[in-house]
Amino acid sequence: MQDDPEVRVLRLGHRPGRDERMTTHVGLTARALGADGVVFAGDADGPHETVREITERFGGPFAAERVPSGRRYLREFEGPVVHLTMYGLPLPELEGEIRAARRDAPLLVVVGAGKVPGEVYGRADWNLAVTSQPHSEVAALAVFLDHLFEGHELDRTFAGGERRVVPQKQGKRVVDANEGVADAGHRVDDGTGEAPDAGEGGTDAGDGVGGAGEGDGSAGGAAGSTSGAESTNDGGSAGSVERAGTDRTGER
Repeated sequence: MQDDPEVRVLRLGHRPGRDERMTTHVGLTARALGADGVVFAGDADGPHETVREITERFGGPFAAERVPSGRRYLREFEGPVVHLTMYGLPLPELEGEIRAARRDAPLLVVVGAGKVPGEVYGRADWNLAVTSQPHSEVAALAVFLDHLFEGHELDRTFAGGERRVVPQKQGKRVVDANEGVADAGHRVDDGTGEAPDAGEGGTDAGDGVGGAGEGDGSAGGAAGSTSGAESTNDGGSAGSVERAGTDRTGER
């Protein structure tokens, strides 16, 4: 966060048409929970643009960047690297060491989609597991950032935005950052996909990418958000998981 060396999140292995919503949520989660920027590798125009628009609307600073090759970006990054993978060492064993390391240098957090190449495991200073059970990469990123910042990310303020959400016990209230309360019925895209309640000056809140399923493009609810057992936070290593038949996502 501010006044400390940067924390950036690299979204590696984005699959166009399949990962649009999940990749967008990686970027939004990175922004909301204390990271200084997100790097989208490959053809991730939609998520990149959505995160940029959300930052303009709700404030920053937060950098959204696109690079042609995530693996090259990883190789050339000057600083320690954390790779979030269900096959890594437990978070409680590593968080203190990682927290100490980032005091002196920028930190890169790698979040995979599909099968992560073996070189990523080798390049990472820490292969870290939030849990050793299949789960969402967005969940892994959120838990990791919360532990890294020890909850202080929840006190972060965002500057320069057009809109600001005012916490309410009930209902929704969005105010214009410069002119006061937004007019009733004024619709603001907050990137969450949550529709506004009737009669509130809330949001028509699609995240700009559409699609009913999150991970595999299906129309279905919870299975879409995690892509079933195959959509862990890294998609699996190149070895034992493929033999076990649980990773079917191969990276391009």
